[in-house]
Amino acid sequence: MKKWFYPLGLASLLGFVSFFLTFTKDEVVALDHKMSELLSGNQFIIPFHYLGETAFVIIIMLLLFAYLWIHSKNYRGMLFGLFTVGVGNVLNQLLKKWVQRARPDVPHQLESFSFPSGHAMVGLLYVFTVAYFLTEYQSNKKTRILIWIGAILLTMMIGLSRIAESRHFASDVFAGWMAGYTWFVIVALWYEYRKKSVPKIKL
Repeated sequence: MKKWFYPLGLASLLGFVSFFLTFTKDEVVALDHKMSELLSGNQFIIPFHYLGETAFVIIIMLLLFAYLWIHSKNYRGMLFGLFTVGVGNVLNQLLKKWVQRARPDVPHQLESFSFPSGHAMVGLLYVFTVAYFLTEYQSNKKTRILIWIGAILLTMMIGLSRIAESRHFASDVFAGWMAGYTWFVIVALWYEYRKKSVPKIKL
């Protein structure tokens, strides 16, 4: 990862804490309302929520694990994915139970808690994890840039789909992205440190 990605991890942590402390404030409530008005019912964005569903994420991660195992026996990379997505999902559930924010008040709403958005957080984690390994040894700079642009756009669409279908407030989604990116950077730091210090087959 580029060195400037790491300070962004700290910035995203501060952003998450800011939303955690202020999601009931008038300014954030107004932001949530505006984003809901802008995106609610958008039939182009809504289908992207399927790409953040648990079953789809599991399939993609299993395919990534198979690639890492067959292509390079990168067991530490497989552990990277388990940490980012598996542990990241657990962190998301713990945060939801800690905050206990109710979802938007709409008919047939989900019964689980709202803050932070699991689709936004875990969506970022699995998409960024795939992009990370697709670009790890990619020598073509333009290809690397295109992969990461695609990953960012896909992450955005998955998160925004939850606002469009009124499953989350915008602040839930923004907080999910920030928490997800912070956790991704933490795991990437571990992975890159271990990759430099010990042979690949060791954990």
